[in-house]
Amino acid sequence: MADEPRPGLTAILGRARTGDEQARTELVSLVYDELRVVASRLMRRERNDHTLSPTAVVHEAVIRLLGEAVFDRAADRSFLFASAARAMREVLIDHARRRGADRRGGGRQRVPLDAVVDYFEAQGLDVVSVHEALDRLAELDGRQAQVMTLRYFGGMTVPEVAKALGVAVVTVERDWRLARAWLASQLGGEQE
Repeated sequence: MADEPRPGLTAILGRARTGDEQARTELVSLVYDELRVVASRLMRRERNDHTLSPTAVVHEAVIRLLGEAVFDRAADRSFLFASAARAMREVLIDHARRRGADRRGGGRQRVPLDAVVDYFEAQGLDVVSVHEALDRLAELDGRQAQVMTLRYFGGMTVPEVAKALGVAVVTVERDWRLARAWLASQLGGEQE
């Protein structure tokens, strides 16, 4: 994601907040490529036979953002991309839960999953357990949970997270280290 907002993004967000349908369409067009890059980062460790593509993750995330009226509430680019990161995390969690339900359901054929799920499984972690651990972390320290979500699921850099949360880079670095250590202790393994 670029550090500088694209020209007119703030103005388009303002129009979307007033209910302008055309502004919502323009917003999706403006941010689609950046969201696709974020989704691609999430999917890098994808198996060759996957069924969930970066495009599918972006489309599902955009549908969720529209359904939650995020475009109507987004005051700035940071809020919009933080919301998109959260939506992509939820898409991946829902996908992992469906996979778990399919496994418990017996006679269904296994559906290959996305890279993030595969990555966590390769580490011996359950994506749903990671999600639940992040929810517990949010109860203890909401900002650390946000940092983890934006860094890992949103693919944001430390400076981008700092800007999105309105804190110093050193604060994000500290929260990132603490959140990873806390998650590792909760999940019984090392986090990247």
